[in-house]
Amino acid sequence: MQAHYRVSCPPSTEILADLRALPAGVVLLVARAPGVVGAAALAAVWPGPGLRRGLFLKDLFVTASRRGEGIGAALMRTAARFAVDGGWGRIDWTAARDNAPLRAFYRGLGAAEQREKVFFRLGGDALRALAADPS
Repeated sequence: MQAHYRVSCPPSTEILADLRALPAGVVLLVARAPGVVGAAALAAVWPGPGLRRGLFLKDLFVTASRRGEGIGAALMRTAARFAVDGGWGRIDWTAARDNAPLRAFYRGLGAAEQREKVFFRLGGDALRALAADPS
């Protein structure tokens, strides 16, 4: 996944330490066949419509060599079962606007694009500036 996003991968000791310290409400799904071929990361969110709790899909990733084999759909079915079995009301996520095949994949699962929402990100210098703002 790090190679796909063209970012460096932290040392395995750091990854394992982060995994051991996951906060409550984080769910990791891993597809292995053999070795890791895909993963989904979800986090609890509240409130949602009707003051129901939901899940946010932070990442769904399948290795490039295994795409098109149903691994992503299997991970999404597992996430949906987890949500339904746990009483979660929905799963929300984002997708790149310019990735038409990905958007078609999600629509094929029955997901509806939410055109009334806009995705924002606060990070880096802007995050630090807002955190330092005394007002």
